[in-house]
Amino acid sequence: MLLHIEKKDEFEKETKEGKVLVDFFATWCGPCSMLSPLVEKLSKDHPEIKVIKVDVDKAEEIAAMFNVYSIPTLVYFEDGKAVRQSVGYVPEPSLKKFVGVQ
Repeated sequence: MLLHIEKKDEFEKETKEGKVLVDFFATWCGPCSMLSPLVEKLSKDHPEIKVIKVDVDKAEEIAAMFNVYSIPTLVYFEDGKAVRQSVGYVPEPSLKKFVGVQ
């Protein structure tokens, strides 16, 4: 499942349980554009992981909650807790390792 979220309350609701990958991005960011197809593929190949995309220009409050100063930034949640964070482009094998799938 892939969701685009801009509101803090919706973000908190969607990250409350299960496995969730959050992709902080911007439309003007080159590395974000390279990472986006990999994140979308992950959401299709692994429906057990909810994928949320947060445009930092439209959701500054959410980005500030995780001190996102560089993009792309990935944050992985398990049952409401942020357990890992990665900054910058990552290739597909590294992305899969980041979320714990093969």
